[in-house]
Amino acid sequence: MRHIVVIGAGQAGSSCVVKLRNAGFEGQITLIGEENVPPYQRPPLSKGYLMGDMVLERMFLRPEAFYAENGIDLRMGQPVDRIDRAAKIVHFGGDAIGYDALVLTTGSTPNRLPAAIGGQLDGVHVVRGLADVDAMAPRFQPGKRVLIVGGGYIGLEAAAVAAKLGLKVVLVEMAERILQRVAAPETSDFFRNLHAQHGVDIREGVGLKTLIGEGHVTGATLTDGSEIDVDFVIVGVGIQPATALAETAGLTLDNGIKVDAAGRTSDPHIWSAGDCASFPYRGRRIRLESVPNAIDQAEVVAENIMGAAKNYVATPWFWSDQYDVKLQIAGLNTGYDRVVTRASDAQTVSFWYYRGDELLAVDAMNDPRSYMVGKRLIEAGKSPDPALIADPSLELKTLLRA
Repeated sequence: MRHIVVIGAGQAGSSCVVKLRNAGFEGQITLIGEENVPPYQRPPLSKGYLMGDMVLERMFLRPEAFYAENGIDLRMGQPVDRIDRAAKIVHFGGDAIGYDALVLTTGSTPNRLPAAIGGQLDGVHVVRGLADVDAMAPRFQPGKRVLIVGGGYIGLEAAAVAAKLGLKVVLVEMAERILQRVAAPETSDFFRNLHAQHGVDIREGVGLKTLIGEGHVTGATLTDGSEIDVDFVIVGVGIQPATALAETAGLTLDNGIKVDAAGRTSDPHIWSAGDCASFPYRGRRIRLESVPNAIDQAEVVAENIMGAAKNYVATPWFWSDQYDVKLQIAGLNTGYDRVVTRASDAQTVSFWYYRGDELLAVDAMNDPRSYMVGKRLIEAGKSPDPALIADPSLELKTLLRA
C-alpha cells in the first residue's frame, strides 16, 4: 500500500487522513477537496460564524500547515472529474493520480427549490458550505424579512440566528408539524414554543407555492393562498448523499454509496465514510448525517485499509443549538410507540423513546445528565422501566448499575 487517495475534504476526509498517519501509515496520502479552504467544522457555519462570533480560522479542523507537516498532500479547490477504476486513477483539474486505496468522503448536497417556482432568484440561499453562508451573511440585518422554507433542524437553527439578530422571521413547514420526520410531537412542541417566545412566525401544514421577484426575490405565495413580502429566503428542506462520482464510476448505490460493515464499497479498492455512505446497522441499512458518524466511520475505514478488519459499530448521537437551548440526541427513534417525559423545569426536559419495553433514543433539552445516561444505556442495550425514567426524584446514574 503506497498511495491512499481521499476524495472529499470535510470532517470525514480529514479524520481519515489524520487517522492513517496516527496509525503508522508511511506511504503517500492525497486529500482532494472542492473548496478553496482546508477542512473545517460545518456546524458553526449556521451559528457562530454566521453571527460573527467565530472567525474562519477557528473553524479549521487543523491548521493548514498541519497537512504538509504530516506528509499529506492537500489539494484544495479541485473537484474530481472521474474515477478510472480499471486503471486505479483519479482524474481532476487536468491532473491524474494513481491510488492503491481510494476513500470517498464526498458528503452531501442540499436540496434546492425548483427554478419553476423561483428557486434560482437572487436572494434564495441554502446552508451547507462556507460559500453559502458568506453569500447570505450580509443580508442578516435588523428589520429585514426572511422566509425560511423547512422546519427541520437546519431551518430552525437559521431561524434562531435570524431572530437573535433582529430579523423578522417566517418559517413554513409543509408537514403538519416541525421536526415531524425526526422527532416526537413533544420535541416539536418544545421548539415551537421556544421560537414563538422569540417572535418567529411558524406556519405548519403550509408550504411554499412560488417565489416572486424580477431577478431578486421580493415575496412568496404560500399554499394556503397567503402572500408575504421577503428580503431573502433560506431553504432547509433536507440533503442528499453526494453520489454522482460514485455512480459514474459504477459503484453500487443504496441510499448513498453502499458499504459493508468495514466501510468497503462494491469495489475492493474503494472505501467510503460519512454522509455519503450507507452501512448495515442492526439488521437494516442506514445513513447517518452527523459529525460523530463522519469521524468514527472514517477512522474505522482508515484502520481497515491498514488491515485491522474491524466492523463499524455506530453509536448515533446528534446535537442542535437554538437560542440558549442545547438539544442533545442519543440513539435512533425509528419505530417508537411511546414517549416518556422527564422534566426538571420548563427549560430542562428530556423525552425518552420506547418501542415496547426497549429504549431506542433520548432527546434532551438543556439536560446533559439525561443525555449521557441515556446514551450509555442505549449503547449497553439496557432499557429501564419507563416509570423510573418519569420519576424526577430518581438519580439517573443508578440505572446504569441495574
